[in-house]
Amino acid sequence: MVQVLGIDHLAIRVSDFAVSKAFYGRLFPFLGFEILDEFEDAIGWTNGKTRFWIGQSERGRNHHHRTGDVGFHHYAFELQSRAEVDELEAFVKGLGATIVDPADEYYEDYYAVFFLDPDGLKLEGMKYGERTAEAGKGA
Repeated sequence: MVQVLGIDHLAIRVSDFAVSKAFYGRLFPFLGFEILDEFEDAIGWTNGKTRFWIGQSERGRNHHHRTGDVGFHHYAFELQSRAEVDELEAFVKGLGATIVDPADEYYEDYYAVFFLDPDGLKLEGMKYGERTAEAGKGA
């Protein structure tokens, strides 16, 4: 049987490479990623476990994404704590990113913030299970 070990990378196309490179170029270092490789019309970052690539879309195909379209819905970055979710929210606000759903509890013991990249692609910073783990330590 074939077994998936994890997600190696995600590659997205962007409408304005320079604008998206500037956005992700500030976001990814904040999230602990560093540049993996860079080309004239593409760049990739890694945190040692996964990679995230952006590349210029083809001419005539550079429309902004709308949540609800076929394809990509959102990409979630698992963070170490609820406090880091709050830090991420403050950071992306400073980038001028649109906060779609502010940092809050969205499911039982699931704390997250949702925001948009320059093309309207939805990104998420989340922490699951922190309160459950803390309650287990006290038992």
